[in-house]
Amino acid sequence: MKQIRVYHIDAFTKNPFEGNPAGVVPDASGLTLTQMQKIANELNLPESAFLQPSTNPKADFRIRYFTPQEEINFCGHATVGSAWLLATEYGWAEKADHIVYETNVGLIPVHWEKSENKINMVTMTQISPKVKKMEFDSSEIAELVGISPDQLDDRFPIKLAHTGNWHLIVPVKTNQAIDSATPKWDQLALLNKMHSISTTHLFTFDAKPGFNLYTRDFAPAIGIPEDPVTGAANGALAGYLVLEGILSKDETHQLTIGQGDAINRAGTLFVTIIPSENDVIIKVGGCAHVTIEGMLRLHE
Repeated sequence: MKQIRVYHIDAFTKNPFEGNPAGVVPDASGLTLTQMQKIANELNLPESAFLQPSTNPKADFRIRYFTPQEEINFCGHATVGSAWLLATEYGWAEKADHIVYETNVGLIPVHWEKSENKINMVTMTQISPKVKKMEFDSSEIAELVGISPDQLDDRFPIKLAHTGNWHLIVPVKTNQAIDSATPKWDQLALLNKMHSISTTHLFTFDAKPGFNLYTRDFAPAIGIPEDPVTGAANGALAGYLVLEGILSKDETHQLTIGQGDAINRAGTLFVTIIPSENDVIIKVGGCAHVTIEGMLRLHE
């Protein structure tokens, strides 16, 4: 019987049962892609991360991400959760101030912040953001995500944004409208599959005190009706805000984003946007909590 250690980590929160749960297998070196997919399906969490040796001399690990349904190119909360695990449970914070993951979309460095030998936060630097148009009817998008068309915030465009995966960014006027959204899951999944979109990401500047933005994320096309607190989508949103001129391209921005309240999985993301002459650097950080540790038993 082959035993493999596995963790359930709640990311973008300090507390168990909040934030976004990720499965993490810190040593997946002997697993096939089929086994990783089956394990992700068995864990049945929004995403699970599998760490393997990397052949890239600039990386510490190769990391692969799976929803219960399929492999995806990048996942923010599983990146944060796995880095938190390595720092707090596997001694990596004593060796260095960061690690580098080799992903399907490139190298992702993840730094941890410490005080009094305690990890306070981990922060990943995502790949360069980009946006693009998609032909659609805004009222159709409103119908698919389950809000009234008059609740779309027409000051800002509905567009696709990317820092590893494509996300459909939908501006909404109020947090109440976001919380009351009732998507048409099958039709939204079909739209996203047709356009190779990972998630549909609703955002508003009408956030609760202490937060700059409030968001909600739907991902039925990849097997996750709702992704509670999304590092990848909020990173893409940050890129969209600068590339579309909603936030100034001439200054650094520090944003606190809340997500997950609508499904009682509240989480907090700390996003830094650093514009430069030829690029925009997106950093997404947060805390995590190792909630469950166990052993998978597989046949040899």
